[in-house]
Amino acid sequence: MASLTVWKFETADGADQALAKLQGLVKQQLLTINDAAVVSWPQGNKKPKTRQVASVAAAGALSGAFWGMLFGLLFFIPFLGLAMGAAMGALMGHFTDYGISDEFIGEVRSQVVEGTSALFLLTDQVTIDKVSEAFRGTKMTLIRSNLSAEQEAALKQAFGQE
Repeated sequence: MASLTVWKFETADGADQALAKLQGLVKQQLLTINDAAVVSWPQGNKKPKTRQVASVAAAGALSGAFWGMLFGLLFFIPFLGLAMGAAMGALMGHFTDYGISDEFIGEVRSQVVEGTSALFLLTDQVTIDKVSEAFRGTKMTLIRSNLSAEQEAALKQAFGQE
């Protein structure tokens, strides 16, 4: 089963640097990235820049529309064709299927602020000890995941967050 995780970085380019490192680990077959998206919020910008990373996997597991709607909800970035109100309720119901609740949105929204970045990953088959070794010393925070409590605790421990 694929895991959705959101990682926060203390710099606007931290998520891009982490993604580049992860792509090297993919080549070593230490993890599988099914889909990814990056949010970077440079200092002085009124809103973040977002992008789906289509080159990570041949066919992304989640559509660009999914990422666009999610980032619209998270950062109030307008996207074409969305009527607010009733449509927002329907969207939230759809996102709940992916483990994305009001609480998730609130957590991400409160932590990804100007001067920071975030990496949204949909992964499979992670060799956690090798991946965590590659990120030793990297200042990053796991904001949210759809992993079990035990899996999330192991992940945080591997990345030195507990």
